Amino acid sequence: MPALSTFSEPAANPLDLVEQIAAAHDWAFDRRNDSEMAAEVPGKWCDYSLHFSWTDEISAMHFSCMYDLKMPAKRRPVLHELLALANERLWIGHFGLDGDHAQPVYRHAFLLRGAPGASPESLEDLVDIAISECERFFPAFHLVLMGGKPPAEALEVAMLECVGEA
Repeated sequence: MPALSTFSEPAANPLDLVEQIAAAHDWAFDRRNDSEMAAEVPGKWCDYSLHFSWTDEISAMHFSCMYDLKMPAKRRPVLHELLALANERLWIGHFGLDGDHAQPVYRHAFLLRGAPGASPESLEDLVDIAISECERFFPAFHLVLMGGKPPAEALEVAMLECVGEA
């Protein structure tokens, strides 16, 4: 994601900056109130639903990036195994399962107490890392959920570094 240098200083509520970033990238978004925002971001494999929640009480922002993948009920146990294996490979954030929609979701939260606020660069990095990780692990989720592959095998296939395009 290219850096946006049009934002001058951190905002007290980081959702103000997230809204500007979404508008600058022409993402569909909905600023529900001062503490919640949702956006849709196109990816290589699917569209991603982003959700941002801000709480003044602890100066923290929670962020999630949900796949557009439906999970058959019978595949839930193997999905949990895949989530654990994928989480071992992440430096930032973690994968979980959205209870309402039974879909894989990437989550991350960060604290801003004592900081002047979030910077545009840190928020862009947050979204960029989430989408990159979701794109990187999408083939593994797809192979487990739709292809019936064992989690370890699906993860190894997904982690292959491809060079060039066919």
